[in-house]
Amino acid sequence: MMRRNIIIMGAAGRDFHNFNMVYREDPLYDVKAFTAAQIPFIDQRVYPPELAGPLYPEGIPIYPEDQLDSLISHYGVNEVVFAYSDVSHEQVMHRASLCLSLGADFILLGPHGTMVESVVPVISVCAVRTGCGKSGVTRYVLKVLRDRGLRPVAIRHPMPYCDLTRGRLQRFGTREDLEFHSCTLEEREEYEPLIQSGVVVFAGVDYAAVLKEAEKEADIIVWDGGNNDLPFVRPGLEIVVFDPYRAGHELLYHPGETNLRRADIAVINKVDTAGEELIRTVEHNVRMLNPYAVVVRTESRISTDAPEEIRGKRVLVVEDGPTVTHGGMPYGAGYIAAQRFGAAEIIDPRPYARGSIGDAFSRYPHIGSLLPAMGYGPAQIGELAETIRSVPCDLVLIATPVDLGRLLSLDRPVQRVRYEIAEANGFDLKGCIEGFVDSVRH
Repeated sequence: MMRRNIIIMGAAGRDFHNFNMVYREDPLYDVKAFTAAQIPFIDQRVYPPELAGPLYPEGIPIYPEDQLDSLISHYGVNEVVFAYSDVSHEQVMHRASLCLSLGADFILLGPHGTMVESVVPVISVCAVRTGCGKSGVTRYVLKVLRDRGLRPVAIRHPMPYCDLTRGRLQRFGTREDLEFHSCTLEEREEYEPLIQSGVVVFAGVDYAAVLKEAEKEADIIVWDGGNNDLPFVRPGLEIVVFDPYRAGHELLYHPGETNLRRADIAVINKVDTAGEELIRTVEHNVRMLNPYAVVVRTESRISTDAPEEIRGKRVLVVEDGPTVTHGGMPYGAGYIAAQRFGAAEIIDPRPYARGSIGDAFSRYPHIGSLLPAMGYGPAQIGELAETIRSVPCDLVLIATPVDLGRLLSLDRPVQRVRYEIAEANGFDLKGCIEGFVDSVRH
């Protein structure tokens, strides 16, 4: 029987996981290539034979997604598997239409065939869009678990932007581990706050191996999702985070709507700054598609080191990169802090952008007077630092979870903007988490 030729469309995360779970050991399929999108510097690589397995002794090439049509023809592809997240339903169907027009099937793999089973309880924290506040909710969940005397371990959605073979299985317990694994800025933003709170984080490329190691240290595992992707590990409790600033997006993006429909707990975040009408729109959409979900509200409380020193200053706002790029947000916590604490002016960084940072502004024209903290490799981190140094400002407001001032050795005053989750009055996220813990411990 002839093998069916496959291309997997991805962004260095879900694509590799789907391959590992479904195709790696199946002789009925021949994965000819991956395509890469959304994240810079992840194409023109090879998924290495050490990870691809004996059916792929040369590994599997990774091409830019804009070559998809020629790749389908070149390889005689039978099926194209779509395997990345935070893409509008319309965009997904445009990709499908291209594949179908060239004679290939267009496939979306479901969660039951791609989730790894755990021998310890699992709570997942996912979202309907990038930048909903998922990381803050993850930190809150981990604190509740630790306060109950449990030993939680976090497993983070993959970010394998560097050497894939070295990144098969990663354990982060100290800042030195970040250095050892040559973590990008994006990885540091996710891992560092958890490490600082005393939580061990696991990640990597091969999540069967990742889970096996994490289980050795955990009473309970918290899956910390990326973008708006589905969990890679099967959860017993699914927490999904919603952003009222993008009310309606929970119905419009893949696989965010799937997360909505699967949620056990729907967390509507940022209710301390979003309007009540927007909050009610999100709540209506949740109850319409998932009437069994428990709906709670949380605040995303913003603070800075010295808010009185922001007043009257010309500030450069540096926001979380994924939130304001493919997440589509025009601003984040840094911009809100600048306005709330009386900055005289928010300086537009676009005229001063260097190299790939300037390319990001061209690719995401919705970004306004703020700087996305992009650092997918040493060269881009250098361009980010050079851009910041070039902006004529009195103060840099950095609204990312990592201490950029320390990493980049900036030559001007820096204040970090922090945001932590707090329960809104009348809602009990903590009680929901503790109820799950009680149910799995008896």
